[in-house]
Amino acid sequence: MTIHILTEKATIPQVTEMLEAFSEMQMIKIVVDIELEIVAGGSGMHYECEQLLLEKGSQQENLWGANWFPDEQEIEYESLINIRPRQNRSILIQDEIICKKVKQITEKYLKGVKP
Repeated sequence: MTIHILTEKATIPQVTEMLEAFSEMQMIKIVVDIELEIVAGGSGMHYECEQLLLEKGSQQENLWGANWFPDEQEIEYESLINIRPRQNRSILIQDEIICKKVKQITEKYLKGVKP
């Protein structure tokens, strides 16, 4: 399992490595920092990506978990890390503005890259 922090467009080898944790589902668990506009992906749990970004200086309130499906080029806004008493009371991201930011940043790095 390899976690990548994307600060530029992902490469096919990076996407292939990030898919290893969920290759049977063709899904990448990602965490998006909506402030720094970076993405971490490739772990078995969103928590691991979240912790890596926190170690690199991200702030908790800016981190949102999602799943990226490279074959369909679609995003699913679902993760346990999204449950926050003051911000979001569900595993699904409920704020449309945050969803739009997560989608825009995810597509910036992952859209069009298929293994």
